Amino acid sequence: MTDTCPYEKDRNDGGIFIMTSVPDSVGASSASLTQSAVMQGDAELVLRKLPSDFFRCCVTSPPYWGLRDYEADGQIGAEDDPMEYIRRLVVVFEQVRRVLAHDGTLWLNIGDSYTSGNREYRAPDKKNPVRAMSHRAPTPTGLKPKDLVGIPWRLALALQEAGWYLRSDIIWEKPNCMPESVRDRPTRAHEYVFLLTKSLNYSYNRDAARGPNGRNRRTVWPIPTEPFSGAHFATFPPRLVENCIFPSTQPGDWVLDPFFGAGTVGVVCKENNRRYVGVELNPAYVRIALERIERTQPRLLPEAGGWPDESV
Repeated sequence: MTDTCPYEKDRNDGGIFIMTSVPDSVGASSASLTQSAVMQGDAELVLRKLPSDFFRCCVTSPPYWGLRDYEADGQIGAEDDPMEYIRRLVVVFEQVRRVLAHDGTLWLNIGDSYTSGNREYRAPDKKNPVRAMSHRAPTPTGLKPKDLVGIPWRLALALQEAGWYLRSDIIWEKPNCMPESVRDRPTRAHEYVFLLTKSLNYSYNRDAARGPNGRNRRTVWPIPTEPFSGAHFATFPPRLVENCIFPSTQPGDWVLDPFFGAGTVGVVCKENNRRYVGVELNPAYVRIALERIERTQPRLLPEAGGWPDESV
């Protein structure tokens, strides 16, 4: 790997190229990408400039619909209609499919939400103050007040219809889930992770996906959430990212995250000798991600994180 990059760039921080204006030439040749990069901009527009058939794996968690204001113009997740939200994500993931290698995989974490009951805002929850929103979408046509929208499966099936292979639905169980002030339903303690692939045959290292007892990995992953004081929005637990990249990549492979947020995918890739490209719309989040990555050191024994205990 060379120490130079032919792209125009704003600066080079510790081997990470930070681009706030992505030139049209990025997609000209996959040989041009030699170092990990954080690219600031709209996910769809930036992805259109990246080379085809390049990344071995994509691990990402898009903004969830109707749950939080991510304070960026043009943000995904603030649409009034959840079907418009899904349509926009399908367009972004068409570009992800293009830039993935033929044997590439997509690990997609997505959460669900409830209709607003036509309440126009959401007050801060005493147990979860970041849930406050100054604007909430009206109850969508065809749904009722208090309905669970079903976003994860609506999106997964839309991606399947668009041409992705839907290979697995995984339950991310949160043993330390966020409390909710609800009295008429169970507290939500899980999210979905979908494994989708570009092709019928794809890169998947079964040995890297075995639990500590040696059996094939199950589809319920008990992984606690991890607090991160540098951001007021949710972040991936690093172990969740490890569970995705270990069976799907080898050291030196390229990993993509088009919704980079606080940069957990970059942190895990740096620890485990993978190269990555992260795309993030909000410049404040780009700064948070860079600070985290710059503080991260590669592991002496890559992939030492392992899989969660499967004793049950």
